[in-house]
Amino acid sequence: MPVANKEFVLNYAMNRWQLNFKKNVGPTSDSIRICNPSSFEEWSDYYYANVRSKEQINHLGRLLYGHILQDLPGEKRFHPDLLSSITEQDCVDYMHNVVVKRTYRGYLKERGRL
Repeated sequence: MPVANKEFVLNYAMNRWQLNFKKNVGPTSDSIRICNPSSFEEWSDYYYANVRSKEQINHLGRLLYGHILQDLPGEKRFHPDLLSSITEQDCVDYMHNVVVKRTYRGYLKERGRL
């Protein structure tokens, strides 16, 4: 089995089931440019009010957890102990982190502010 950690599994599953695609999380890059936030809080408020709600991202996190719990064990790609160590909250937090926090971090880099 490949050597992996939680983030690797979360990223793998999120990409595999396209949970971070525009159809699911909305146009994050375009939206952050429209918002032109001066703080993370401004971006976060804008995203959850105008692009996707917190509950929609929570739902994507629960879908991610379902795939990790139900689909990945049968593939025998990852150690069962690693998969069982991933919680639903890990998945929900990861979706919010990728969609909102990492988009903001990328925006700051793009603008030369990081």
